[in-house]
Amino acid sequence: MKILIVGAGGIGGYFGARLIQIGADVTYLLREKRQKLIQEKGLSIETPKGNFVVHPQTVRAEALQPIYDLIILAPKAYDLADSLQSIAKASSRGVILPFLNGLTHLQTLDQAFGKSRVMGGVAHIGAMITESGSIKQLTDLNVLTVGHRSDAHKELAQKFHQICNEAEFKNIYSDNIEQGLWDKWVLLATLAGMTTVTRGNVGQITASPYGKTLTEQMYQECCAIAKAYQFPITDSAQTKALELLTQKDSSFSASMLRDLNSHHPTEHEHVLGELIRLGDQHAVQSDLLKLAYIHMNVEEKIGRMNS
Repeated sequence: MKILIVGAGGIGGYFGARLIQIGADVTYLLREKRQKLIQEKGLSIETPKGNFVVHPQTVRAEALQPIYDLIILAPKAYDLADSLQSIAKASSRGVILPFLNGLTHLQTLDQAFGKSRVMGGVAHIGAMITESGSIKQLTDLNVLTVGHRSDAHKELAQKFHQICNEAEFKNIYSDNIEQGLWDKWVLLATLAGMTTVTRGNVGQITASPYGKTLTEQMYQECCAIAKAYQFPITDSAQTKALELLTQKDSSFSASMLRDLNSHHPTEHEHVLGELIRLGDQHAVQSDLLKLAYIHMNVEEKIGRMNS
């Protein structure tokens, strides 16, 4: 299976490197500066259990050909349009596997390629690009969940899952991948909402008066929206999520907080705003979620004024 990964950021960089370790045929689509760095020094991965370097195949957009069986997209949600433009020379064949937050990207991809060519994927990992260009895994969490959304690509989806089984990360196959996307969305929206509005991590929030209670309330708002769209979060999934969201002394926080603190663009429209708008369509109350969303809108306006 020939795999093209668009970009070597936290998700694509880490999981792609793990696949390269087991000999998978992976090529990274990169911009000139990133390509030059990786060609010269390799792609460095820093993990809590040790570091390693791989030397991947790379390609620029203008040199692409339609030779890939699987094209993995893992940009920030607001960069999806640019990513689609960058794969234009390769996207006439193969299956698209997106690892983006929220759900609206599936509508965009289905319209562009047809549902028969769009798999579903969920990545759970805390990772970032360091100043030196390495990928730094921030916690031990590294789970990839994939699943077919059409019988047309079921065989390929299962084959990719089998390849991932050999790699050094947890790999799950889902027969209901859109439920998995909802499970992550409600978790991420709560994590992003609480950590950005407080500018603190999970441990700091939980240790504060009312922190645990308000985290649980925001999570239940998100769960209510999922239920309204016939994707109820199971009791076991809720228990696991709330353990993560309210763990004492945890340094866990959303990448949205890191982007906010670094004055980078954020995904608040896709993670918070879109979820709120879906809830409003079914008259689901989401006051805490809306407070977090308002905060991010104000921060964005302040950032534009100061830039």
